[in-house]
This record gives sequence, C-alpha cells and structure tokens, in this order.
Amino acid sequence: MVSPGILLVDKPGGLTSHDVVARVRRAFGTRKVGHAGTLDPMATGLLVIGIEGATRLLTYIVGADKTYEATIRLGQATSTDDAEGEIVSTTDPGAVPASAIEAGIAALTGEISQVPSAVSAIKVDGRRAYDRVRAGEQVELAAREVTVSRFEVLSERRGDGVIDLDVIVDCSSGTYIRALARDLGSGLGVGGHLTALRRSRVGRFDVTDAVTIEQLSDAEPMTPAAAAERVLPVLAVSVDEARDLRHGKRLGGQASRLTAPLVAAIDPDDVLVGVVEARGNDLKSAMNMPEEASR
Repeated sequence: MVSPGILLVDKPGGLTSHDVVARVRRAFGTRKVGHAGTLDPMATGLLVIGIEGATRLLTYIVGADKTYEATIRLGQATSTDDAEGEIVSTTDPGAVPASAIEAGIAALTGEISQVPSAVSAIKVDGRRAYDRVRAGEQVELAAREVTVSRFEVLSERRGDGVIDLDVIVDCSSGTYIRALARDLGSGLGVGGHLTALRRSRVGRFDVTDAVTIEQLSDAEPMTPAAAAERVLPVLAVSVDEARDLRHGKRLGGQASRLTAPLVAAIDPDDVLVGVVEARGNDLKSAMNMPEEASR
C-alpha cells in the first residue's frame, strides 16, 4: 500500500503541473495524486502534491498566500502577458524614471482589483479560458479582488529599449503575477510582460524543502499530520475522541477547545484524524482522514 503524504516538488520550466502529477503517479505507483495550485509551463518552483488520502488536505492548502520571484520586462506587451506570447506592442521605456516605477508598483500593492490574463486556467462556462482563446474566441474575464502584501524591486536593468525588473511578490491565492506585469507596464504607458516566474512559498511550505523531478524515486513525503500542522492549528484528541470523530460522532460541549474555525485533530500516536469545526457547542468532523491512510 502506498503511504499517504504531502510532497513538495520543485517544478522545472517546460513541464505543466499535470506533467509533474503524472511523474509522481509513476514514481509512487498510484493514481490518487493531486496538487494545490497550478504553475504555468514557463514557471518554476513549488508545487504542493498530495498522495493517496492526503489529497484531502489540498483543500486547506490551495487558498494559502504565496511568494513569487519574477522578472518583469517594461517596454513590450505580449498576447499572453508573458514571454510565451507574441509581442503586440513596443514602446521605449528609457524616459520612465525610477520614481514612476515605484509609484506604479505602489498602486498595485495592497487590496487591488485585478483582471486575470485571458489565457489563464480560469473556467468560463465549463471550459478553461486559455482553451477558448486558442480556439479563436474573444475572452473577457471579470475583475477579482486580490491582496498584494509585498511587491518589491530587487534589481533593475536598462538597455536595448527595455527595462527588466527582478521583483519579489507576496500575495493572496488567485493573484496573477502576469497581470501585475501587464498592469504595471500599462500604467506606465510602455507595456509590460513577465519573462520569468518562480514560486518559492505556499503558506508555510517552502521550495527549499522541495525535491526535484530527478529525486522523486527517493523522495519521502511529509506525513498527513506533519503537513496539517503547517496548515491549521492543532487540537490534540484522546484515543476515545479520535475513535468517535472517525465514526462521525460529535464531541459534546467541546467547541470551546477550538482556537480557530477549523483545526487539525491529531491523536496521541501523532496520527491525523481529520479537520474539525464547531457545531453549536459541539465539535464535529469537517473532513475525516481514512484511518488506514492517516499515518
């Protein structure tokens, strides 16, 4: 039996997130594999992968905030807002001062309204937006509220009719870094797109702990309990309480033990029982781990 767990993988450029899932399936000999958040083929960095019963934890990971390292090119706009698209306009940004770039970045920091790229993976009437674009359809996506808590320039390079900015971004789930590049360039009147993107953090999971594609066969996934402790507050439960929760029973009058709306229930053997929530004055399972797959 394949042990369940959470595996951190450092995705190389050129592979889709589905390609990585397929390779994990082959390496671990199981079909039950999923991930918590897509990376474009051009992008590199952290994919959080769930294996077997631990795929149930992905629901609680996918919405975590994230950190990206990226390079934004000012002076060129592309059809996809990144380097994989065709250049649709060029404007020499040489006269754009550093102060204007700083102001543009400040305007894209905090709680902002962002229109995702038309070639995103967002579904429109059941089909991915990028599939509709490739089919020649005109796609207009609705703006969404996102939070960019840090948008910082690490270095700036000027030359050959462009400005390249190496940046680091901390943001809420659902933020599109391509759209930040597009909107920064648009706001400066010179166009912009993304030339490099790397995801370095998802919640409390960091790419420094990830394995490469070449290391998959020797990789040791995190146990469900260890992973849950990085995602949710922990509630220690007794053997009897663990049994009741696994059987769908409520823990009467125990809601006051919660420190957050959702907590990870872990038994005395350091095994994840599931995720629990309050129902009135009681505690009830919001998600149970299969008992044979929770270790």
